Amino acid sequence: IINNYLGGMQGGAVDKATLSSMHFRDSKRKVDYVLAYHCRKRLARHRPGVASPELTRGSASSALVWNGGSGKGRAEPQRQRGGRRGLRERPGAEAMELGPLDALEEEKRRQREEYERHLVEAGLEIETDPESKSQGLRFVRIHAPWQVLSREAELLKIKMPTKKMYEITEEGGILKTLNEIWCKLTKPLQPQVPQENTNMKSLSYPFSREKIYLYNIKDKDTFFDNATRSRIVREILKRTSTKAKNSMGIGTLIANNVYDAAYPLHDGEYEGQNDDMNDRKLLYQEWARYGAFYKFQPIDLIRKYFGEKIGLYFAWLGLYTEFLIPSSLVGIIVFLYGCVTIESDIPSKEMCDQRNAFTMCPLCEKFCDYWNLSSACATARASHLFDNPATVFFSIFMALWATMFLEQWKRLQMRLSYSWDLTGLEEEEEHPRPEYETKLLQKKLTNKNLTTENSNEEEKEKLTWSDRIPGYAANFGLILFMIMLTFSAVFGVIVYRITTAAALSFSTNETTRSNVRVTVTATAVIINLVVILILDEIYGAVAKWLTEIEVPKTEKTFEERLILKAFLLKFVNSYAPIFYVAFFKGRFVGRPGHYVYVFDGYRMEECAPGGCLMELCIQLSIIMLGKQLIQNNLFEIGIPKLKKLFRKLKDERTEPKEMDTNQSKDPQQWDLDYTLEPFTGLTPEYMEMIIQFGFVTLFVASFPLAPLFALLNNVIEVRLDAKKFVTELRRPDTVRAKDIGIWYNILSGIGKLSVIINAFVIAVTSDFIPRLMYQYAYSQNGTMHGFINHTLSYFNVSHLKAGTQPENSPVAQEVLFCRFKDYREPPWSPNQYEFSKQYWAVLSARLAFVILFQNLVMFLSVLVDWMIPDIPKDISEQIKKEKSVLVDFFLKEEHEKLKLIESFIARDKQKHNSGSKGERVRAASFCQFNRSPKGSFASFSSQHTEV
Repeated sequence: IINNYLGGMQGGAVDKATLSSMHFRDSKRKVDYVLAYHCRKRLARHRPGVASPELTRGSASSALVWNGGSGKGRAEPQRQRGGRRGLRERPGAEAMELGPLDALEEEKRRQREEYERHLVEAGLEIETDPESKSQGLRFVRIHAPWQVLSREAELLKIKMPTKKMYEITEEGGILKTLNEIWCKLTKPLQPQVPQENTNMKSLSYPFSREKIYLYNIKDKDTFFDNATRSRIVREILKRTSTKAKNSMGIGTLIANNVYDAAYPLHDGEYEGQNDDMNDRKLLYQEWARYGAFYKFQPIDLIRKYFGEKIGLYFAWLGLYTEFLIPSSLVGIIVFLYGCVTIESDIPSKEMCDQRNAFTMCPLCEKFCDYWNLSSACATARASHLFDNPATVFFSIFMALWATMFLEQWKRLQMRLSYSWDLTGLEEEEEHPRPEYETKLLQKKLTNKNLTTENSNEEEKEKLTWSDRIPGYAANFGLILFMIMLTFSAVFGVIVYRITTAAALSFSTNETTRSNVRVTVTATAVIINLVVILILDEIYGAVAKWLTEIEVPKTEKTFEERLILKAFLLKFVNSYAPIFYVAFFKGRFVGRPGHYVYVFDGYRMEECAPGGCLMELCIQLSIIMLGKQLIQNNLFEIGIPKLKKLFRKLKDERTEPKEMDTNQSKDPQQWDLDYTLEPFTGLTPEYMEMIIQFGFVTLFVASFPLAPLFALLNNVIEVRLDAKKFVTELRRPDTVRAKDIGIWYNILSGIGKLSVIINAFVIAVTSDFIPRLMYQYAYSQNGTMHGFINHTLSYFNVSHLKAGTQPENSPVAQEVLFCRFKDYREPPWSPNQYEFSKQYWAVLSARLAFVILFQNLVMFLSVLVDWMIPDIPKDISEQIKKEKSVLVDFFLKEEHEKLKLIESFIARDKQKHNSGSKGERVRAASFCQFNRSPKGSFASFSSQHTEV
């Protein structure tokens, strides 16, 4: 199977100018894929007088090329097959003892040889490294010739451009004018990349070797671009099997450490002194630098280089970032409205007015004194910034914003599908995962020993639900445990708040006692953030392990189940502390004289006098900003660099330093790409954006500036991800996808959930409903004057339990009644301290608001969904036009083909009518029509193809 050694390379130095980092050593055949492995060769003891095997191998600088090269090599395959065995079966290598590691390496070597032989049988051409080192990193370079590319493109139904071009009709009228104005205004923001003619489009059709004359093939070497070539080779690698351990495809071999890695090559260096421009360098200059943050993304070039799946991710991220601009502006307006109206807010003025002298009940037992409500003035004024009537409008706006974003994404997705020839894309049959095959093999071996001859063969070919019961049970138990762990962490922080607040209240320092609430809130939020970051990393690893023990059959199923588990765990982890502050804190406190205690002597914590909304805002902002700064940015930059350093140190430790004079001093592209971090999927990228989308929509009523901080983060995030893909990751395999998959369903679910949560935040957490009820139901003059007094209940201090009264209080003798925030009957009422009528009225209003808000926003969302079509009108018309043009194109080609056949037949008849008219002549003419090499029907197809 070794067809030739490269001639002219065995003696002397190789002309380095002729060697290309993207080609075989003949500088003609392009490297489409690379396999890498570490080789550990045993050291042999040779018999005296027998030559060393190394000396019989030939020059160490020779590269072995299989299934390609000179004609001489192709003419003598059988002799060279024997020659390959002869290289390994030298007499001096027979007297050799194999240790355990040597036997393992020998088994891996046999698997590699068998696998590479099968790749050659599939039509691929292979070049291996010279065996000049006793051990170390080796590369197998793979080239797909035209015959393989055309065959696989037909099997995969890859759409390729035909010779036919058709004009794309643009919308006229005011839309066209606005589009032209927009293009002129945004011209400085456009990336400087080659632009295709937007008015003309090539008609694409699934590749067919029988209809090869339809396609615009100028050069067979460049007809399939690098991404398509690597995709075709990857498909062959995935389905090529070896008999050893019944492995199926490259995935199994990598899992068994037969190979270390398999990856396509980048298109050269992304920066350097040379003037050669490639797609990678272009992407780096116009997209992957922080200096290009103001430019639009070159989505078509991203799709061309990385494939449709990654192209769709960056298109979605770009649209999401653009949509954050209007929501940020509205959020800033809402915040400024709160700043402008803070001086005219009557409840804040009443709370800050020291003349009102609302004497409040102690905040803790014994050590806390009675206090004046005016001391909480700053908190009340700050709460108004986020708790004002504009917040309700902003919540409705954001619910509609989420709907419009999803609708616009569906339209953009359809537009990209048309532009990228993804319309009508069929789901490709996926190959089983290596872990699934291993599990299935174990089941087959077990059934072979246990079952009878009458057993059903179908059951052996797949894993049933009974095989997965242990995995499902472990999933259910561990996910439940992880959720309980999150709740336990939240409860632990609650206990920290309560105990720290009590401890600080005992302090003799007046400043410490006055700042108890601020100190406890700030430290607790930071602890929450640290816990969230730690548990996020743990939950990501746990979700992956749980998905693996489920043993999904395909990569798509594996990815979807992993996404659902990771999202569930990270959603609970990120939002559990926020849910506690929004809906549970201060709801189960009790009242003076009858407080609820967590532990003996520790009361449940209360909301601040201005309400819990301010604390919810602090919690949300610190967790959101902390996650974005630390997890999304620092971790993304730091962790890949640490992994790269660790892998480099590991390679240097396991691979001895050897002077290899035969290798070029300049590292080749496959060497450079091997040192990069392997691509592990888009799940982490999507996940961090989905969690951010939740912060922007779920609790936006409490933090109108959330879209602004998300926008600032995403401007950096786009370039950070771009730089990571272009400079720090190996080139991913191109994957065709027509949508973003399960992520759209998660986004839609978060959008609907945000409506309900914001309704409850406004109704329950904020004071919007109590203020509304007071103004229109209880105020005597229809204003907010007297609202603070209306929300405070009376308590007779003589009813405090013994031992809970404030100690050493200078005002204890003067205070008969203290106030606390609640709607309860006064002590002089027959039903003292019971919930008052106002409490039930406000509660009813809150529930009514939730129902009204939810139905109104859901109705508006459905209306927006209905008004905006999923498929743009122009794209719908273009798809219909493309089908019509395709039919006309085929009819025209078939008509020309038929006319050509008729002309051949007519010419054949005229040629033979001039001769004898007997039966023998007619029969000879008929035979000539069938077998003649010139002018015959049989030879027509090849002649037409050449034309």
